[in-house]
Amino acid sequence: MEYDVAIIGAGPAGSTCAALCAQAGWRTLLIEKARFPRDKVCGDCLNPASWPILERLGVAGRIRAEPHAQIAEVAFISPRGRALRLPLDASERGEIAIPRRLLDAVLLDRARELDVKVQEDAALTSLEKGWRLQTTGGAFSARHLIAADGRNSTVARLLGLLPAAARDRVGVQAHLPAPAEDRQRIAMRFLPFGYCGVADIGDAQINLCLVARPERLAELKAWAANQFTIPPETVWRTVTPLSRAPVPPAHENLLFIGDAARVVEPFTGEGIYYALASGELAARHLLAGDLPGYATAHARLYRGRLWINQLARAAVLHPWLAGGVLAIARVHPQALRFLTRKVIGPTASGTLANKAA
Repeated sequence: MEYDVAIIGAGPAGSTCAALCAQAGWRTLLIEKARFPRDKVCGDCLNPASWPILERLGVAGRIRAEPHAQIAEVAFISPRGRALRLPLDASERGEIAIPRRLLDAVLLDRARELDVKVQEDAALTSLEKGWRLQTTGGAFSARHLIAADGRNSTVARLLGLLPAAARDRVGVQAHLPAPAEDRQRIAMRFLPFGYCGVADIGDAQINLCLVARPERLAELKAWAANQFTIPPETVWRTVTPLSRAPVPPAHENLLFIGDAARVVEPFTGEGIYYALASGELAARHLLAGDLPGYATAHARLYRGRLWINQLARAAVLHPWLAGGVLAIARVHPQALRFLTRKVIGPTASGTLANKAA
């Protein structure tokens, strides 16, 4: 059987695109190398801009029914321990944090309901234009191909399109018992040796993310061990690269979506949103037969936000820069609201306080 479209990767981008293609009557194949539910290195934050897409997919209520945390505050903490706190919208369409193993499972289940053919435990091993795909789960063919397989995209690698990656930082993540002071909030700590992000994810757990230069990661983990209760059996998951050049998103009968097209820095809290949005955008243009139009729309989606990626990277490589940004935000809190507008929305206001880092 030849499918109308084969999608590689069943994260938020891939499952969203697959669901919408199948809903339009396309024979849709979704190939995933893992078996769900599975954990994924991520900040686990779902910002307000995501809700309209989830509502169009028909899964917003299901996601709210899963264990999660309603985020009431974002705190930015400078290397000197000064904290800028930004209250968030507490409505149903506000910021939440939810483990990716739960979010991704809901989205994949929705794709299955819409008659997407799902192949799990099926890593892509070879690819021929046409498209003929060989996986560890079998051989398949499709008229169109969507790469939704992340920052280290196998599709891009097999086609010689994967750019060289920056190896200047490494990120690790773990889920830990939640301290009382971290309930219902996100805390972003900039340190002399790296960056620490903490998000309440519900069910008495936090998501702890650490980002540092490779040679300083041990120092950052030692700091975290003094700050948090880290059980001996804790599994640290690693992600790299944290940045690389983008892959052109549109080719002949081939589209790249999510991190496979452009990597979003974890600092921004927008990674899941861009995965959902690019997946929906790709489906819309694919169904309309307008693949070149997807490239234009994809560029428009990210326009005005790409410099935030550079700022986040610089904050880890040069901690004094993070302190400078927060010092400016003390006087002009609207500057930080602009940096995080998709996260906190237009109505948040900032307050400055002392806090031990």
